Amino acid sequence: MNNKNKNNLNNKEYSFNASRRSNKLNQSSLTCLSSRGKRVIMHSGGGGFSLSKLTSVLKKKTQSDFDRVISGTSKTREKLSYMDEILGLWRLEDLDDTLDDLEETLLSVDFGPKTAGKVLDTIRELVEDGKIKTGEDCKRALKETIVNILVNDGGDPTKMNVSDDEKIPTCVLIIGVNGGGKTTTIGKLSNWYKNAGAKVMMVPGDTFRAAAAEQLQTWADRTGAIMSKSPPNTKPGAVSYKAVDEAIAMGDIDVILADTSGRLHTNLDLMDELVGVKSSIKKREPSMPHEVLLVLDGTTGLNMLNQAREFGQQLGVTGIILTKLDGTARGGAVISVVDEMKIPVKFVGVGETMEDLQVFEPLSFVDALFPEEEAGDA
Repeated sequence: MNNKNKNNLNNKEYSFNASRRSNKLNQSSLTCLSSRGKRVIMHSGGGGFSLSKLTSVLKKKTQSDFDRVISGTSKTREKLSYMDEILGLWRLEDLDDTLDDLEETLLSVDFGPKTAGKVLDTIRELVEDGKIKTGEDCKRALKETIVNILVNDGGDPTKMNVSDDEKIPTCVLIIGVNGGGKTTTIGKLSNWYKNAGAKVMMVPGDTFRAAAAEQLQTWADRTGAIMSKSPPNTKPGAVSYKAVDEAIAMGDIDVILADTSGRLHTNLDLMDELVGVKSSIKKREPSMPHEVLLVLDGTTGLNMLNQAREFGQQLGVTGIILTKLDGTARGGAVISVVDEMKIPVKFVGVGETMEDLQVFEPLSFVDALFPEEEAGDA
């Protein structure tokens, strides 16, 4: 374990006191960075979209937002609750058996052998250093170690890249496999940006799936976004190129949300086509796309790791959106993805409504998986 992680644990940088959850949530915010790493006021169109307004929207996270995360992680948390029984019988002389039981519990929620081993190696070192003496110490250190993975290995999940030119909209390319929830996620993202004062354009880049454009139009109507013009029988790359051209010409579009056709990461021809879509966008505006967000279906567990590898290598993924977390007991897989790919989770879907797409906050997420005993099931 490196000195940086040890210092974080020893200094107890992260607090998981349930009575302070609301205060922690209210401190959440999103910082926007330009493509050159500068803090900027984003392109301000008719909606008055700005960095300060965006940050303000995210600071309004409340106890109800945390309750959504609690509810959405219930199946994973139920499996992990066995850990409390293990730690309730804590004895230093039984350390090896205890660590084996903890590993089995982590693997049961798809942590993955590599990540589970990394976490428990840290626990062992802290025990040997005399930093862990009780089951309560172990649980606290376990949680802090997982938060460190999500923050230190994944980078800051609360930073979004934006355009640093007020005449150029911010472009977000949404990618992923079939059935992962890309189109629905775009609708929820549109609502999120709308609440920050943005004028949003949606791009119907999924030209393969029947009725995809109609579904996207429904979300545009619900969130007040506009749809780019998409002539029939147009190839995906051309659709995206023309949409960027249209948005820049309009002059008041703040954010472009570009949908794409779902594709298996193992289909090389379709992956090449997706690379072509990104190239078409970049051909029209070299600074785009500012974000490439990979939508991963939480119910697929560790299978999402292979998806993240392939999409990451081909498309340069900048962030992950984890969907359908409320329908799975395999929520530990996201920690393995961050651990291996060093890509932050930026949003997490914990339900069907527009409000159920939550800005990812590592501390709250881990606290939802491993609640304090006095908080019960929250």
